[in-house]
Amino acid sequence: MALYRVCVTTGPYLMAGTLDNIFVTLVGTCGESPKQRLDRMGRDFASGSVQKYKVRCSEELGELLMLRLHKERYAFFPQDSWYCSCICVTAPDGTLSHFPCYQWMEGYCTIELRPGTARTICQDSLPLLLDHRKRELQARQECYRWKVYAPGFPRIIDVSSFEEMESDKKFALTKTAPCAGPGDSSGNRYLPGFPMKIDIPSLLHMEPNIRYSATKTTSLLFNAIPASLGMKLRGLLDRKGSWKKLDDIRNIMRCHKTLTSEYVREHWCEDQFFGYQYLNGVNPVMLHCLSSLPSKLPITSDMVAPSLGPGTCLQTELERGNIFLADYWILEEVPVHCINGRPQYVAAPLCLLWLNPQGALVPLAIQLCQTPGPDSPIFLPTDTDWDWLLAKTWVRNSEFLVHENNTHFLCTHLLCEAFAMATLRQLPLCHPIYKLLLPHTRYTLQVNTIARATLLNPEGLVDKVTSIGRQGLLYLMSTGLAHFTYTNFCLPDSLRARGVLDIPNYHYRDDGLKIWAAIESFVSEIVGYYYTSDASVQQDSELQAWVGEIFAQAFLGRESSGFPRQLCTQGELVKFLTAIIFNCSAQHAAVNSGQHDFGAWMPNAPSSMRQPPPQTKGTTTLKSFLDTLPEVNTTCNNILLFWLVSQEPKDQRPLGTYPDKHFTEEAPRRSIAVFQNRLAQISRDIRERNRGLALPYAYLDPPLIENSVSI
Repeated sequence: MALYRVCVTTGPYLMAGTLDNIFVTLVGTCGESPKQRLDRMGRDFASGSVQKYKVRCSEELGELLMLRLHKERYAFFPQDSWYCSCICVTAPDGTLSHFPCYQWMEGYCTIELRPGTARTICQDSLPLLLDHRKRELQARQECYRWKVYAPGFPRIIDVSSFEEMESDKKFALTKTAPCAGPGDSSGNRYLPGFPMKIDIPSLLHMEPNIRYSATKTTSLLFNAIPASLGMKLRGLLDRKGSWKKLDDIRNIMRCHKTLTSEYVREHWCEDQFFGYQYLNGVNPVMLHCLSSLPSKLPITSDMVAPSLGPGTCLQTELERGNIFLADYWILEEVPVHCINGRPQYVAAPLCLLWLNPQGALVPLAIQLCQTPGPDSPIFLPTDTDWDWLLAKTWVRNSEFLVHENNTHFLCTHLLCEAFAMATLRQLPLCHPIYKLLLPHTRYTLQVNTIARATLLNPEGLVDKVTSIGRQGLLYLMSTGLAHFTYTNFCLPDSLRARGVLDIPNYHYRDDGLKIWAAIESFVSEIVGYYYTSDASVQQDSELQAWVGEIFAQAFLGRESSGFPRQLCTQGELVKFLTAIIFNCSAQHAAVNSGQHDFGAWMPNAPSSMRQPPPQTKGTTTLKSFLDTLPEVNTTCNNILLFWLVSQEPKDQRPLGTYPDKHFTEEAPRRSIAVFQNRLAQISRDIRERNRGLALPYAYLDPPLIENSVSI
């Protein structure tokens, strides 16, 4: 008789425990154990519990290859969910085998776990293990299916597959409902006072391992409800018409002020702060250094001479590399929308900026359309204060549209969804790249499904608050993807291509490069441990299927994008993985976390404009400025969204935090520890620098960066 000791750890999360029966079967090279129920005196499998059991076999099983975990009904209790963290098995000879799980088991089912040692397909030779890899991926590909959301969009997850699974298996949803609230006759659910109706099937019919935890769901609701109810009770969400005066806007979120939001309110008119936002605001990726002016921007040296001052000229500053352009060409043909029954307007400006001798970036000239002419004046700092402020505000509106739709949602949310999908569909649990990437896909599929059900849906918040509406969003993102390149995706390459490596006080660049280097070093060690040569990369058929699916589904097979469709060297793999992890974590933090800080003062980030761009100078007044800004209810709906998405709900996992021990070998565990220490040093450096700044830049402080796109 051979005795195996089994230690089962249940996750410490809310409602992670189960009353169902749990059975185990051990599979080894010499046979398998009988299916045995795990049962002790008292309650088994409570949340956070670690419990030990004995499994007896007639003879030793040899090397353990697999563990089957069975979940079945207990008496007459209703079925419930169980979160199993991991199982450790001690063999009769004392050999300890770790079986990472970190999954919800919902309903009555069986899952098969392999030991924690990561293995590529080239390292498996036993038919049993090769067959297991194949069956696992087939099941996942059936569960996680691609769907076309709109032409030219990255492919998304098809949530209807979960509805089918739920119907077939009669899954219970009582534990994990992400939202509960009153409804309307259409069956939608919505938060009290909140402007976004929620499509229940899109939120609930999700595979349990990608759903928000109960903790995160509750936190999200508690973030949203008080702010939305406050606005509703004051009548702001229903009030149409212009703001009477600018100071009224400051009272919208008076209970949710931050150091940065107050700084923005005080300095938003200043040219130096306008330029600062191109470096350290929520869209720090727009600037390109110029060596000559484009023909569509006919600025003369005399126009900008008063701003440049004596001793230099426009041509000299171009030659010195001190002239930069923010070009919003992508907005030129975007469809426009109506809000509150009134047409809205969009500009496609060109904004020329100068890095002055004091190291400050300031605007030199603004043209509000792509075609020069008598109806497209070039606005200058020497114009009247209201003319110049209105021109800058039009640029800030363009910033809002490009940032929210492309820099933020397309380039982080949607692309990271595609990375998550390909990882789930093409890499088995035992694959080292699956183990590496899984923490950086946490909750991404859920949050994007929520966004499509509340923001991007017809008559959703995008239609309510933006001048381009949903149709403009579809145009903007498809056009953006068609022009997005691998160079744009990789931070060091993007900075070099844009010519912005030497601008002073560019904290996004400086912090981002440090984090990129830390991720790259970590990834390089992991790749080097599991792939000993370029040939081992090329021969990994699962890895090649993974990168091929990303190329086809995220980038629609567009060769001009420069994204790899196959990986041939260790270096190519390291770079691709580094870019994915950086964009799923740090880049998303940089473009998401400051939305409330920089947008709570609405004139700094107007979501729509109600008057056309001015075609002449000298006509702008305070009244015409206020009549151009969004109406009261539009402003409040948008600021409420900014508040919600800037507050990361509970159940956070900062960059480099890996509580789920998917890697069990000593070498990758050491690499994780080194990575964490390096991030800790980056954090100390950032906090030391910030003590000397009037406006601290903390969006890329590692403890404040979430591992994944989860809000």
